[in-house]
Amino acid sequence: MEVLSPISGRAVPLEEVPDEVFAGGMAGRGAAVVPDSGGVAVAPVSGTLVKLFEGGHAFGIETADGVELIVHLGLDTIELRGDGFERLAAEGEEVEAGQPVVRFDLERIRSAGYDPITPVVVTNPEEHPVGGLRTGPVAAGEPLFETRG
Repeated sequence: MEVLSPISGRAVPLEEVPDEVFAGGMAGRGAAVVPDSGGVAVAPVSGTLVKLFEGGHAFGIETADGVELIVHLGLDTIELRGDGFERLAAEGEEVEAGQPVVRFDLERIRSAGYDPITPVVVTNPEEHPVGGLRTGPVAAGEPLFETRG
């Protein structure tokens, strides 16, 4: 199954995320995207939006095949308490891959001193191994990596 990039920017290996939980694989396996502009984060897969954090800084989707995936827009951005984020979908909603989920203000994130790098992680990689990681320029909605089940 293809996992799409939720945002446009530069795809990098998860090991390059300056956060030991993501870089060390403790949160799961996947990739990250360094955004090149603000805009809209889209669903990387089709499934149920099982978690949309109140501030809009992160969301989780579970596919019909049981893949559990989280997108975290920037590091420590929970501390912004929603400033710079607008939720465009609702928790519990069925979403299609490529559907807008959150609007984010990249300049607001940066000006507040937060790293906007965006990890995209399969949280149950034991059951759904990750491979085919893409690096380099990527647009929102383009393949970022694959997962198997």
